[in-house]
Amino acid sequence: MLSVSLDNISKSFGKTSAVSRVSLEIAPGELFFLLGPSGCGKTTCLRMVAGFEQPDSGVLRFGEKEMTRVPPHKRNAGMVFQNYALWPHMSAKGNVEYGLKVRKIEKNERERRVREAFEMVRLGGLEDRYPSQMSGGQQQRVALARALVIRPDVLLLDEPLSNLDAQLRLEMRAEIKRLHEQTGTTALYVTHDQEEALSIADRVAVLKDGVLQQVGAPRELYRRPATRFVAEFIGETNFIPGVLKSLNREDCEVETPVGVLRAASPDNKIEANKIEVDQNVWCSIRPESWRVDGNGGNSFQNQLSAQLQSVMYLGAHEQYRAILIGGRETSSEKTDADESWREIKIAVSNPGTQPPPARSTLMLGCAASDVVVLSA
Repeated sequence: MLSVSLDNISKSFGKTSAVSRVSLEIAPGELFFLLGPSGCGKTTCLRMVAGFEQPDSGVLRFGEKEMTRVPPHKRNAGMVFQNYALWPHMSAKGNVEYGLKVRKIEKNERERRVREAFEMVRLGGLEDRYPSQMSGGQQQRVALARALVIRPDVLLLDEPLSNLDAQLRLEMRAEIKRLHEQTGTTALYVTHDQEEALSIADRVAVLKDGVLQQVGAPRELYRRPATRFVAEFIGETNFIPGVLKSLNREDCEVETPVGVLRAASPDNKIEANKIEVDQNVWCSIRPESWRVDGNGGNSFQNQLSAQLQSVMYLGAHEQYRAILIGGRETSSEKTDADESWREIKIAVSNPGTQPPPARSTLMLGCAASDVVVLSA
């Protein structure tokens, strides 16, 4: 198992900066995700690690060995492409075996490795089928087997599940996690799907416009985003504007148009989110952090009122859309442009048989630990 290191890597295409001074340390055996919207630079980073693109500046290493200018075929990296990229005229076995033939692996060893690879991806018995005779999920498993059979130092996955239907994506997530645990290969996985990253990654790097926003474990990114972009991109959240009025090691107080909110102290070690007293801030509160009336809302440190606008029933939970009331006057029919933050989402788990009536007033509560203060 090898580590992968990107040290101040930059890449431009003409006048467009695709990646700007990105530095990452991927540990040996780690399943590491690059996450971000289209055009954020994540695939360009992956292609530079693979050797398909050369960085304009910076250094790339596998372990202690510099790989910045090493050609792709000398990097021993296995690649799983978004569109599978299987040879249509070759059987599944031919596709998986191809990389071993190029490496001039002896026939008996080649046969053994191919057999093991098919067993690993649970496709035993389908070796002689052609890609056109296989489902999307089976083709993706063949692509994984082809990448793993060469025993790569680094496994690279470029949005490998984007062409699959929703149920199959769930199944393949579990399969990729299982295969990673079984092989222990250092893996770099690119996706724009937040749920995919949260569910199986060891750590995630979030990018925007080629710039690294935050790196951390999935739970850390969701619970303690460093910027408004990260909070918005990873899951849903509500933002309430305010001014930071007090700050200590454990918690802080923010004065907002709907009252004072107690919140977790911001992590001022994060450069993008350094905050001082009297600074304008946003309070990020996830929809599931709200508690409503009989669900203990009144027992929490932060208590607010909202008028219910609509309810969307989703089985295991339902989502309320409501408008915060109190403080400055605002119309209950419609929010003005500068008051749009008053419209919030509330997620209620295990809903009852009947939701509250529309236009009713909800008493909301949330814990200080669920309020994340972000620089405005």
